Amino acid sequence: MPGGLTLPTLCCFLLWAFTIFHKVQGDPASHPGPHYLLPPIHEVIHSHRGATATLPCVLGTTPPSYKVRWSKVEPGELQETLILVTNGLHARGYGPLGGRARMRRGHRLDASLVIAGVRLEDEGRYRCELINGIEDESVALTLSLEGVVFPYQPSRGRYQFNYYEAKQACEEQDGRLATYSQLYQAWTEGLDWCNAGWLLEGSVRYPVLTARAPYGPRDRMRDRYDAFCFTSALAGQVFFVPGRLTLSEAHAACRRRGAVVAKVGHLYAAWKFSGLDQCDGGWLADGSVRFPIITPRPRCGGLPDPGVRSFGFPRPQQAAYGTYCYAEN
Repeated sequence: MPGGLTLPTLCCFLLWAFTIFHKVQGDPASHPGPHYLLPPIHEVIHSHRGATATLPCVLGTTPPSYKVRWSKVEPGELQETLILVTNGLHARGYGPLGGRARMRRGHRLDASLVIAGVRLEDEGRYRCELINGIEDESVALTLSLEGVVFPYQPSRGRYQFNYYEAKQACEEQDGRLATYSQLYQAWTEGLDWCNAGWLLEGSVRYPVLTARAPYGPRDRMRDRYDAFCFTSALAGQVFFVPGRLTLSEAHAACRRRGAVVAKVGHLYAAWKFSGLDQCDGGWLADGSVRFPIITPRPRCGGLPDPGVRSFGFPRPQQAAYGTYCYAEN
């Protein structure tokens, strides 16, 4: 052939050019999905309270003009909460989460979101949306926190909370209402609890080893149940103060040590993440008396499995227990 270009050489060149063309342009039939945004390698990002989490969102190429919009899909509600908007050069945060969020900017195609000081309410589903005015597209990721689920009921007894009261009760105990997936995971790890409790999505469930019909959605104002709360790792530490104290004396004992009486969520988190094992009942901030067990043993709760045991809600004037204190690091 003219110029010394042989037929085999020409075929190889055309095959190479065809391959490069499809790597750049994409093949709609074999590569469905976003045109500009690359699919995430991991759709679930694991983190814990207090950490810094990065939600990856990377462009394969950029359109001439675009914006990237980050939002959080609120569970149980048909809405999204805006977090941050960027045009690749400048970014603006919105809402309470926007103040802790920033762009990673690892390179010019990097639109990943960085969340500092992760909180319990940050767990959930996020959307990275590329807006170019012609063909908008998005990828979804889930931020999952390592934590522990615990059932909660007030001193008045079982089935006292409507949905909103259950939500407040969990927040007062250093937690938040657990999601269905969190409760399901806790059940696979051995949580067996016969009382029904509210979940974040507005449904009512109970984790038992012998299955019964689920409660499903309920009226959030009228119906009353317990609560399933979720909490994660602590920024401080829980410690036990022995003695025969009333509840008011327990508060004073913790204050003298530069601490406060621990909440129920504090004790569960210390049991789960710090291995707190103490065979002594102690006052907690809600007026209950509990103790955490890692290694079950005779005359220490009487149950064969690890867990946080409860003596219920004794009279506050009863001087019979020590106290669990919580101090920030």
